Amino acid sequence: MRTNTTLNLLVIDDDQLYAEGLINLLKSYYAEVNLGFLDDKEELLKSLRHSWDVLVFGRAYDLSFTDVVAIVQEHNIDLPIIGLMSDELADNGRNQDGLPVIIDGTMVKALVAERETQVVMAIRLLHANLLARRQVGSLKQVLTESEQRANLLIKNSKSAVAYIDQGIHIFANDPYLKMFNFETMDDIIGLPVIDLIAGSDNVKDFKQFLRQFDKGNRQQVEFNSNSKTKDGDVFEVKLQLATAIFEGEPVTQIIIQQSGPSSAEIDKQLAAVERIDSLTGLSNRRGFEERLASLHQQVLNNKSHAGLLYIQLDNTGMISSSLGLEGVDATVKQVAALLDDIAVDYPVSRFRDTSFTILAHDISTQALKELAERVRLKISETLINVDKRTISTTASIGVVKIDQNAPAPKVLLERALEAINHIGIETSNQGDAYHFYDLSKHVSEDDSALAEYLVNAITDNRFELMFQPIYDIDLDRSDFFEVYLRLPLGDTENTILTPNQFLSVAKSHNLLGKIDRWVLINAFKQLSTVRKSHPEARLLVQLTSASLVDKKLASVASQIIKAVGGPAGALTIQFSEQDIRNHLTIAKSQFAALNQVNCRLGINNFGSTTKSLDTAEFVQPHMIRIAQSYVTDIHTDDNLDTIKSLITEVNKLNINVLMPYIEDAATMSVSWSVGARYLQGYYLEEPSRTINVV
Repeated sequence: MRTNTTLNLLVIDDDQLYAEGLINLLKSYYAEVNLGFLDDKEELLKSLRHSWDVLVFGRAYDLSFTDVVAIVQEHNIDLPIIGLMSDELADNGRNQDGLPVIIDGTMVKALVAERETQVVMAIRLLHANLLARRQVGSLKQVLTESEQRANLLIKNSKSAVAYIDQGIHIFANDPYLKMFNFETMDDIIGLPVIDLIAGSDNVKDFKQFLRQFDKGNRQQVEFNSNSKTKDGDVFEVKLQLATAIFEGEPVTQIIIQQSGPSSAEIDKQLAAVERIDSLTGLSNRRGFEERLASLHQQVLNNKSHAGLLYIQLDNTGMISSSLGLEGVDATVKQVAALLDDIAVDYPVSRFRDTSFTILAHDISTQALKELAERVRLKISETLINVDKRTISTTASIGVVKIDQNAPAPKVLLERALEAINHIGIETSNQGDAYHFYDLSKHVSEDDSALAEYLVNAITDNRFELMFQPIYDIDLDRSDFFEVYLRLPLGDTENTILTPNQFLSVAKSHNLLGKIDRWVLINAFKQLSTVRKSHPEARLLVQLTSASLVDKKLASVASQIIKAVGGPAGALTIQFSEQDIRNHLTIAKSQFAALNQVNCRLGINNFGSTTKSLDTAEFVQPHMIRIAQSYVTDIHTDDNLDTIKSLITEVNKLNINVLMPYIEDAATMSVSWSVGARYLQGYYLEEPSRTINVV
């Protein structure tokens, strides 16, 4: 039976067809099946950053089944594992009845790969068990947090509240103690609740009331009576009973009111308590997430800078082993106080059991890194006292910058955790370090990161332009330059991306038009300066399909041409032949509009379609730039005849021809004779960051 759930299946094997066969079988049971496939250790470590439901292990390049189990356990991931083997090897993993030695909710070992029915059944059962564990874990967390909130609310409540077990007091808050004139809780622990009821009839009725409640009768949960203090003073009260959890055990909660707070006050107190961590007094995860959402919106609106520090204590497992939960709690409390002192201007939260967050507003990247280092150093230097013993701890700190182009808060948090994982890998899980999430180092593996980096490049002028001279045979000079766009990543390897590496992502995020506009404006800033000494200098700029269909392009081009001044012909805009073919009618109108504002036009990669000459005749460009395939092996007779024929036909249309990709002397010698007006290539001159007119 198909369910509405999604299965994220990770397969480690050297046979992808086998994995795809499993997917086909599993599609009968799931709304969606997502497959992760790999066969070596490095890919496994990367994949474990994502969430998987079941791991199926067959054969791998540098991994054994034991290796995989060890890696999953080392990363503390709840990931069910199925081990597949051949018939011969599987016998070693079976008992005397022929069944796998290990069959439980987290592992099935020694299934035969060819028996796909058994494998599918194992996947289904392990996945169902995983979903149940996750649900139970969530429910336990909800129950624990509810108990913490309730107990904290009760301790701080103005109402008189106590917990009773089988009619005996086991806890009472201060208002309850004061109501009955008890000085400390020790005075009331173990005292029967009926000892506080005045009058024999009231005692008898209250016993019956309490007995019915203990049997599960919830029709009557209030009891009006007279109570008495330990000194014998009698007063009228209203008692309310409710079920509760105290220290993990079911108890009965009793509230005694003479005049209680309004429901609005209770709601306000509860709302505040729900955002406070009971152990440290810091904001809890819910409070942090609300603050992060608020800060994120503030940064977007004000175009300011902020940062997130995710602080994970390193050696809490060792502390727990030697000192138990008391040692962990003491460590958490002292680190919380330490962080509150260090980050006095910024909100600190306890995010999880042994992790904290700091949200820093109006802070530079350098100051954010300095804060992280200060926190790391202070934690490592601090001695923590736990019951006559002194211990220490260290922290791994993920640092994430929040700026006006920042993604959603959920993604920011994921990046902080990614930074923590990086520290674990770099330090072999020793920690005691901070890692700044550098967006530029993730653009090659994450399209959303690349898109964000592109937005930052537009906003902060991180793109670079290169200018390559074009030799004009008719005028015998090289003051015509083609503009090339580059995107430096700013990493230690000085990586530079070319448009073919990022334009597809830019297109999917609607950034092509903005990038084109950036290129036009910044290229002509340089040309404007050069034209003061070389007034005939001009540029050839490649634009994308987004600009080809942009009705405002002619207006933008007109403004740029007027701003740069000087003789006509300063700007030639070229579009790829394929883009023009895809938008032929629009291209015709766009070329006409650009012509009217004295903008010259070109077709790039000309000759790449079967209707190149028809396209040129239809849109009437001023020049065409021949596709690279025509220039390759131009010195051969066939290729030379082909390009000569093409250029002859283009010249008949009164269109100039640019011969690019002249990379050697042989190509250069031939290029003079083919009828092109313009020559360009590395053999003539390489691109440079400035416009150099010779």
